[in-house]
Amino acid sequence: MANEERKRIHVAIIMDGNGRWAARRGLPRVAGHRAGVAAVRRVVERAAELEIGTLTVYAFSADNWRRPDAEVRSLMGLIAAYLRIECARLRDQGVRLEAIGRRDRIPGVLQRAIRNTEAATAGGERLTLRVAIDYSSREAIARAAAGVLAAGGTSIAARPDAPAVIGRLIDEEMTSQGGNVDLLIRTGGEKRLSDFLLWECAYAEFFFTDRMWPEFGAADLDEAVREFGHRERRFGAVPAAVPADAAEQVGRLQ
Repeated sequence: MANEERKRIHVAIIMDGNGRWAARRGLPRVAGHRAGVAAVRRVVERAAELEIGTLTVYAFSADNWRRPDAEVRSLMGLIAAYLRIECARLRDQGVRLEAIGRRDRIPGVLQRAIRNTEAATAGGERLTLRVAIDYSSREAIARAAAGVLAAGGTSIAARPDAPAVIGRLIDEEMTSQGGNVDLLIRTGGEKRLSDFLLWECAYAEFFFTDRMWPEFGAADLDEAVREFGHRERRFGAVPAAVPADAAEQVGRLQ
């Protein structure tokens, strides 16, 4: 099968371990975040070379506002600097940048950097890079549900199949931009989603690694994608290799 006929997967990454990486070296946490920015560059460049259509990275969660003010300011400044510095490189590599999450609470300098980078890279078709900033998946689902109900009003709620209809409409809203996630990677040794793409990860394959994010590189992304290629994704169905009569027996036991 030719490369252009293959499905371009959606990979999402929870970039965890910057602070612990720095602490183990006797460095301030911000040093870990700076090293993490270099890892983003490595991974984006490699993702553009692989069969990845969309890469979504978790840069700052809605819960991260609980961190010390100095760290939050440093993170916001680093994200803005990354966008300014990498804008031309992303454009030249055919990478389209999109930011997801709230924008009303982030500093104006970061808002401008997002707008400028989105506009400059809008024509990119090689890879879509989605950066989640001030992002909460639960809030995103709630907003989608509220929008569906506001648009349909009581006409949807009164239907006998209202749950199915509302679910389908919410799914369309939640996946209209990036689609469902195929592979979720989390670095740093933790094994949880942390309010990241909960809806879109319903059938994602998970890849957890103890490697801290500043140490993550092209070879690590290759390993995750290679393992993903060996996973059997059934989406609730029985394995393809199971004979029909065995599948019927499994169905009767469920």
